[in-house]
Amino acid sequence: MVEPCRRSSKRAFGAFLIVCLLTTGCRSQQLQPPVDSQVPRELAKVTLPTYVIEPPDILLVDAMRVVPLPPYRIAPLDILYIEVTNLPENPIQGNVTVDSDGTISLGADYGKVILVGKTLDEAKAEIEKQLKELKLKDFKVTVLLTASHGLQQIRGEHLVHPDGVIALGNYGSVYVTGMTIPEAKAAIEEHLTQFLVKPEISVDILAFNSKVYYIITDGGGYGQQIIRAPITGNETVLDAISHINGLPAQSSKHVWIARPAPPDRAGCNDQILPVDWRAIVECGQTATNYQVLPGDRVYVKADGLITLDNWLAKITNPMQRLFSTVIIGNAMVQDLHGGQKTGSGGGGSGL
Repeated sequence: MVEPCRRSSKRAFGAFLIVCLLTTGCRSQQLQPPVDSQVPRELAKVTLPTYVIEPPDILLVDAMRVVPLPPYRIAPLDILYIEVTNLPENPIQGNVTVDSDGTISLGADYGKVILVGKTLDEAKAEIEKQLKELKLKDFKVTVLLTASHGLQQIRGEHLVHPDGVIALGNYGSVYVTGMTIPEAKAAIEEHLTQFLVKPEISVDILAFNSKVYYIITDGGGYGQQIIRAPITGNETVLDAISHINGLPAQSSKHVWIARPAPPDRAGCNDQILPVDWRAIVECGQTATNYQVLPGDRVYVKADGLITLDNWLAKITNPMQRLFSTVIIGNAMVQDLHGGQKTGSGGGGSGL
């Protein structure tokens, strides 16, 4: 009578452990899908709010007009637009590059002029002086800056640094964190007015790195795996699971979304969205295929029996190793004692 009672007690204890393991995890087994029809899902998605720039986003900045503040000093390899009207022959008109020695050539008929280090007005006066020395009259000179070799161009990718700024090289840095694209454009243009005349730039986001969600898979008693995935604004639960190539082998097909709750809201029940995984993949139902929002945690719980097996293994494996070590140690001691007895017995018979 004692043995059946012990067996039934062991079975009851094992059943109790299984129930305890299956009912853990934010009490998700008792939760039902929310009845709020406003929760975005596969066939009723919403557009995300206006994007706010944060580290480590990558911005694409392109300056469409870069004109230095006057007075600009001409440097070698600058490109000037020079036009001289009312010349008797061989008119001067077009872009001219300042040579490395600081001169420009006005053509075989008019010679060279040293312009490096001069302002545009001074360059105009030097050209006029050169032409007057050639006995020319009634001409009109125009000198404009087409491209500055020494003026840094603002173009390309700009990473938002951890301190919230983007670097613009010689023009310093601009704080853009927390701004929308139009606000960042205005802030950068305002900053560049210290160096340029009415700067005009375009700003776009090349890499949306700051808005992410997380896919967490339960390891069945051996930790959790967390995968960080970027938000594109159109993901659902099915997209999230496809990002990890499907449910892991230890999964119980019990999935939910844990949506970040404000700090003043205790517990996690108010922000849990249970997912009917079988209905989504086997029946094509969309009621619980929710749209994933920035900051969401898509949690995949491990199978309860696998968790129980792993839990028992963590308890029994050390004991098995310990018992194996004791048994091996006893066997070695017995072998040593047996060898000593055999050796002593053989010596006695020889005498």
